[in-house]
Amino acid sequence: MASRTARARNRAASGSASEPAAEATRGKLLDAAAQVFAEAGYHRATVREICARAGVNGALVNYHFGDKLELYAQVLERLVSDARIGAVRAAFDQKAPPEAILREAIKSRLRGVAAGGQNGWPFRILAHEITQPTPAMTRVIESVMRPVYNQLYELTGALIGLPADDEQTRLCAHSIMGQVMMYVLAGPLLARLWPDMKMTPKNLDRIAGHIADFSLAYLRQVRGAQQQTAKAALGRNRE
Repeated sequence: MASRTARARNRAASGSASEPAAEATRGKLLDAAAQVFAEAGYHRATVREICARAGVNGALVNYHFGDKLELYAQVLERLVSDARIGAVRAAFDQKAPPEAILREAIKSRLRGVAAGGQNGWPFRILAHEITQPTPAMTRVIESVMRPVYNQLYELTGALIGLPADDEQTRLCAHSIMGQVMMYVLAGPLLARLWPDMKMTPKNLDRIAGHIADFSLAYLRQVRGAQQQTAKAALGRNRE
């Protein structure tokens, strides 16, 4: 299985995989696979069903991807790409005040909700992953998500004046993530709870601004408390 996957990757790296017909077939398989994995989860999904929906020969999954797991991994990577992770990384890497960086990172991530157009697939695939984890998700987390996660820790620590690995820093970072992920993953649920709120780019920018304002208000409070504690400690040392 591993050798088939390696051969498929080699083909993708060679010129043959870049030919229009091959790329079109890969695209059809990825689109169909996203639908099937969202509906059935990785373990219950079948290559036969994926190929039937894509309208291609059943052997082409092995040819282009090596096996079902590699196809699934590339579906996950595609969803992450649609989520504008590259734009989020660019926001973290910019030379700007920490508060401005946080605002831009939140805005970049939420814009992926409008850009992705996945009809709730990320939410449904994640639901399957929670109940039946796969090695593919671990790969995507370590290669794509963890670097962004660590950047958020560093930025949050800078905003509240604590180390990135401090428990308070992590709790604050998770609170920011939770607000963002509510809109990223719970789109189908929110559409029923608040049908008047459409996830348009304009509304998503407003939501991003609200999350940033809400988060920064607390982060400033935490930083102020840290400064007061430091002053009190300095005063006691001088006595």
